[in-house]
Amino acid sequence: MSTRPARERLLVAAADRLATAGAAALSLQGVADAAGVSKGLIHYHFKDREALLVETTRWLCEAVVTRQRRALVGVTPAGAVDALWRWLDAELARGELRVLAELASAPEPSVREAARSAAVSRRAAATETVAALFDALSLRPRVPPDMLATAVVAFTDGLAVHAHLDPAGNARLAFDVFWLAMLGLGD
Repeated sequence: MSTRPARERLLVAAADRLATAGAAALSLQGVADAAGVSKGLIHYHFKDREALLVETTRWLCEAVVTRQRRALVGVTPAGAVDALWRWLDAELARGELRVLAELASAPEPSVREAARSAAVSRRAAATETVAALFDALSLRPRVPPDMLATAVVAFTDGLAVHAHLDPAGNARLAFDVFWLAMLGLGD
């Protein structure tokens, strides 16, 4: 049995179920079973499925953003792009970026709103990442980093969906081409 608190086990289980089966197939009983708790405990912590999805969206976003912000900490200029790839590759393996993208089109308005808030947080983190990468490489972007960040989030979301549909695809090649183009916008 996990030593994590029940609420966190429920969020982990919901995220795992979303990553493997998608939002449409998410059942409270399946989440409870995966977390090793009773279904009633979900209602104690989250009221209903919609509240669980909203909180899972927030929780996933916080985790993704935290890991992204750490991706370039302490890296050398020569290792900066590879460090960013390692972060993205790990995220693609987790499936959480795809889950966040999927939840943006959930039928529940509160889940879509949570996904929109997550997108804003992810763009802010991507803005920091873009600025840090350009800085690490002693480049100055000719396009504002927040505009580039919008492209970064769209690219990573697209790559997350594509990697799920075609796991044998060459995500690294797409990543390299994308960042070569992005870094070409620097002086």
